[in-house]
Amino acid sequence: MMNNSIQYPKVLAVFGTRPEAIKMAPVVNALNAAGDFQIKTVVTAQHREMLDQVLTIFGIRPDYDLNIMSPGQNLTEITCRVLQGLDPVFKTEKPDLILVHGDTTTAFASSLAAFYLHIPVGHVEAGLRTGDKQQPFPEELNRLLTGRIADLHFAPTANARENLLRENIPAESIQITGNTVIDALYFCLRELSLDVKEAERQLILVTVHRRENWGPPLENVVKALKNIIKDNPMVNLIIPVHLNPVVRQVFFNAFQGESRVKLVEPLDYQSMIKTMAEAYLVITDSGGIQEEAPSLGKPVLVLREKTERPEAVAAGTVKLVGTDTERITSIVNLLLNEPGEYLKMSKAVNPYGDGKATERIMNGLRFYFGLIGNKPADFIPS
Repeated sequence: MMNNSIQYPKVLAVFGTRPEAIKMAPVVNALNAAGDFQIKTVVTAQHREMLDQVLTIFGIRPDYDLNIMSPGQNLTEITCRVLQGLDPVFKTEKPDLILVHGDTTTAFASSLAAFYLHIPVGHVEAGLRTGDKQQPFPEELNRLLTGRIADLHFAPTANARENLLRENIPAESIQITGNTVIDALYFCLRELSLDVKEAERQLILVTVHRRENWGPPLENVVKALKNIIKDNPMVNLIIPVHLNPVVRQVFFNAFQGESRVKLVEPLDYQSMIKTMAEAYLVITDSGGIQEEAPSLGKPVLVLREKTERPEAVAAGTVKLVGTDTERITSIVNLLLNEPGEYLKMSKAVNPYGDGKATERIMNGLRFYFGLIGNKPADFIPS
């Protein structure tokens, strides 16, 4: 139980999308249980339904819910609503630090709102870079700007740390923690019962949603998927279709009524992990799946030309395939029909964490606030 006579550091965790919630939930729950922090949670609800699913799974009840989501919202509207919504919260709570995650508009705008009020910022999943501010859009610039504001940088990998050092971020403000997505994954796997027969049927999980893939790139991906099911009679696709109407229209027009393509609503986190674990391989433009699937031994084909997560590419469990129809088709066919090629990618190499990132972040905060005397050791992949 917390001793109210002691003035423990007050930390506000701010997030707004499902990926942020997944990766921040272990931190929020650990800080709540720790006893030496005052922790409150603020959600912007940049994504409403998908965010709420994760909050329920991890048992988090936000102290503040800005509920900013509106139909057809654009990036300017999101940014303005986050700034306007957080200003009174920060003035009321007067936190000693806010924690943000990753590369969302919520993360950037929250950091800016804190900066305006001279509140320190801790950035979880800091230092990811592609080097191209248009890819992914707007995430690359969001994380760059958040990184310029942040005072504490919790980098998931050594490569992320090097990116920050090249940008003249002080080394003493950076800690390599591993990625909290692995902490969340391990929590979820303890709860699941998996059907290994799905993998034997060569089920392919497909997720596509990024803005830079709208239009002709998405049409090219659809053509490749049609080629794959035509060339491989035993293959089934499962496609959780993003809520954005631009994406939904393309997939439902292309695959409605196709017996071997299952179009489903966005899966909750546990269902997504279960489907990923039971799939034979994954085709995606997601960032988080590039971290999760290698932990499950699943080959990942990334529908992008650049990734801010190069570690799994180097390890061989992820390939960048872009959105060229022939390239996607040929690589998938190779993996489906050449067991040796599949085996090369399916070895469970995990460069992203050991399930202890949350513990390192908590100790990093303790060191920052002077609650412990030594900076925690960095994460080193085994």
